[in-house]
Amino acid sequence: MEVTRPITNCQICKNINSFTVLENVTKEQFSKYAYLGHPLLVRGGCKNWTALNVFDFDFFKQLYNTTKGAYQSVEEECQFFPFRTTFLSLQEVFNMSESRAKMTSKDEETWYIGWSNCNPDISSVLRQHYSKPHFLPDDSELSAIDWIFMGYQGTGASMHLDYVRRPSWQAQIKGSKTWYLLPPPECEDVCTPMNITVHRGDIILIDTNQWYHTTVIEGNEMSVTLGSEYD
Repeated sequence: MEVTRPITNCQICKNINSFTVLENVTKEQFSKYAYLGHPLLVRGGCKNWTALNVFDFDFFKQLYNTTKGAYQSVEEECQFFPFRTTFLSLQEVFNMSESRAKMTSKDEETWYIGWSNCNPDISSVLRQHYSKPHFLPDDSELSAIDWIFMGYQGTGASMHLDYVRRPSWQAQIKGSKTWYLLPPPECEDVCTPMNITVHRGDIILIDTNQWYHTTVIEGNEMSVTLGSEYD
C-alpha cells in the first residue's frame, strides 16, 4: 500500500508544530479549518451526546449479542482490528472473562481492539446516542460506517496510515488517549511530529490518509472512542 500512496502536499503541515485547539466552535468558525488537513482538536465537541453515559463494554456486548447478523456483518462486510491481542473476532472479544474485560485483576493481560460497523440495525441504535458533530458543515454527510475502538492502558495501534476515502473524526467517549503524529517522509524537512491528549467529550479531526499516527491509552480507565469520516 505504501508504494502506491499519493505524494502529500506538505501544506497540510508546513509551519505547523501543534494541533489547532478549538472550543465552543461554530460551523462558521470551523469552516476555515475543515478541509486544510491540519490536525484539529475540538474540546467538548461531543459533551452533550448521551453516548458518553451509555457506550461501554457491556453496552456493546449486549447490543451485538442480541442483534441478528451483527457479528457476521463485521466478519463479512466490515473489519475487525485485533491490534496487539490474540483475539480472532469481535465475538471472541465479548466472550472474554469479566475479570479481563474490566481489568479488575493486575494479573490480567491488557487489551485494545477496534472494529467497523456496517450493520444498519446496530447503526440505528448507536445513532440514538450520537449525531454528526455540530460544527461540521451543513452539507457534510455522515458516513454509513461507524468505527469503534476500545481498550486499556498502553499502546493502541502501531504507527500507520489509514486508507479510507475521506478525512475522519474520532470522539473520545470514555477515558483519555494520546495521539502521536508523524508527517509523511516527503514532508519531513518542512514539518514536525506532534502529539496531543484527547479527553472524554473531545473530538479529534485528522486526515489519517496523510498523517502517520499511533495512539496510547492513558491512565487506568477503559478508553472508548467512536469515529467516522466526513466530506
